Amino acid sequence: MTAETRPVVLITGGTRGIGRAVADALAPDHDLLIGGRDQAAVAAVCGSLPGATPFVADLTDADSMSAAVASAGLQRLDGVVHSAGVLGSGAVADLGRDAWRHTLEVNVVAVADLTRTLLPVLRVARGTVVVVNSGSGLRSGAQGSLYSASKFAVRAFADGLRQEERGNGVRVSTVYPGRVATDMQRELRDFEGGEYDEDAYLRPESVAAAVRFALTAPSEASVEDLSIRPR
Repeated sequence: MTAETRPVVLITGGTRGIGRAVADALAPDHDLLIGGRDQAAVAAVCGSLPGATPFVADLTDADSMSAAVASAGLQRLDGVVHSAGVLGSGAVADLGRDAWRHTLEVNVVAVADLTRTLLPVLRVARGTVVVVNSGSGLRSGAQGSLYSASKFAVRAFADGLRQEERGNGVRVSTVYPGRVATDMQRELRDFEGGEYDEDAYLRPESVAAAVRFALTAPSEASVEDLSIRPR
C-alpha cells in the first residue's frame, strides 16, 4: 500500500473514548482526519499517529463545520466515522427544551449535516459511513428517553441514507455498542448513582474493531447493522 492508495477516513470525536480507539485501530494502514473541538487535544492525537491531520470544528455550528471541511481540502474520502456524541439523561418531567435541543443537535443534526456535506467525495470513493450508535438506539427506558430519542433518530437517518445512497455506491453501517468503558459511561454511572466498574463494560478497542470491520469489508459487501455487547 502506498501513500496514494491508503484509505482516508474522518473520525469525529477522535480525541478520546471510542473515537480515539478507532483512530488507533485504523492508523497503521489509513490516513486519518481527527475530529474534535479542542485544538490542543486534536493536535496531540495527530502528533502520536502517522498520517493523521486535524479536523477542528464545533459540529453544532454550521460555519465552524463548513470551515473545517473547506480547510481539509478533501479530494478523496473513503469513510467517515461518526463517534462524537453527548449523553443527556433525566426524566421527561425534568427535561426542558434546551436539553432536548442540545442532545439532538449533537447526536442527530450534526451527523446528518456533516454527512450531507461530505457525500460528494464519499460517492467518488464509493466510501463508507459508520454511525456509532448505542444499545439505547434499539430500546429505551426510564430516565433515558432523551438519549434514546437521539439514537433512535440517528438510526432512522442511517437507515434512510443507506437506501438513498445504495445506487451511488456509498455503504452505511450502524454499530450498536452496549456499555463501554469511557468517560461517558462514568457520567452515566454518576447519574445512576452506581459504581463505575471498568471490567463490567466493553473496552473501546473492542468497539473500534467492529468499526474497522465495517469500514474494511470487501467491496461487494455491506455491514448494515452490528450489535456488540459485553460478554
